[in-house]
Amino acid sequence: MDLGECPKIHDLALRADYEIASKTKDYFYDIDATEHLEAFIADCDRRTTAAKQRLAETQEELSAEVTEKANAVHELAEQIGQKLARAEALGEEGMVEESVKLMGEIDELRKKKAIAEQDYRNSMPASSYQQQKLRVCEVCSAYLGIHDNDRRLADHFGGKLHLGFITIREKLTELKKTVDKRREERGASERERSSGRRHYVGGRELDRRARRHRESARDRDGRHKDDRERGDKERDRTEKDRDRGDKERDRERERDRKRSRSRSRSRHENSRERSRGHDTREPRRSRSHRSSSRDHRRD
Repeated sequence: MDLGECPKIHDLALRADYEIASKTKDYFYDIDATEHLEAFIADCDRRTTAAKQRLAETQEELSAEVTEKANAVHELAEQIGQKLARAEALGEEGMVEESVKLMGEIDELRKKKAIAEQDYRNSMPASSYQQQKLRVCEVCSAYLGIHDNDRRLADHFGGKLHLGFITIREKLTELKKTVDKRREERGASERERSSGRRHYVGGRELDRRARRHRESARDRDGRHKDDRERGDKERDRTEKDRDRGDKERDRERERDRKRSRSRSRSRHENSRERSRGHDTREPRRSRSHRSSSRDHRRD
């Protein structure tokens, strides 16, 4: 059935841990299982009742005699479908003799069904007989037709849905035999723990705690992801700032080199100017010196 994803944790390791822990402490999970299966089967029975009521409103109403004959055909058809599905399963398991024995029983049921169908056909008009008469499966609430062939019925009774409901109903019947006693034991255990100021944690509470644990784990994963993204952004920002700083330092060094070259060029040009000025003044001093020397000689 389309029930969606199971909210419980399915883990073989946890199952092994539970089997070990249950040897020293009774967790009363069988009571929780009984309540869960009871609700599931009650929902199936409600669908069965609603389907029967819908058929009663939509299908042509038959007399009590005809209805009884139709139900006889349905019951024989269900027996044939169930035995045929069982015979096929035995054949797949290699139990050939048991499968052949069941096939013999099926042949006898088919003969009985043919007689019942003829009796049902003779009890009503031909036009009404051709109409498909439905009934509801009491196990899984599926619709079955009175004119369905053996293959269709075998597929239904050997299908996973029908077999699954059989398993659930058998398990529920088994649990109901001890559920009253187990509830008394759980009540006594709860009172004993309460008197000792200890809190009993049942299966549903553990399920809630497991659900909270999963939600908190998802929240932690989400926070860790946000922190990682935030950290990545911070690192990217730091690297960009570092790159920007390196570029600024490179530009500053380039400006320093340009200023240094400019100062060096200025000092070199000044030195050349001074050297040129010294060379032009020296001849004048020489002429003055020669003039003063001539004056001294005249004297």
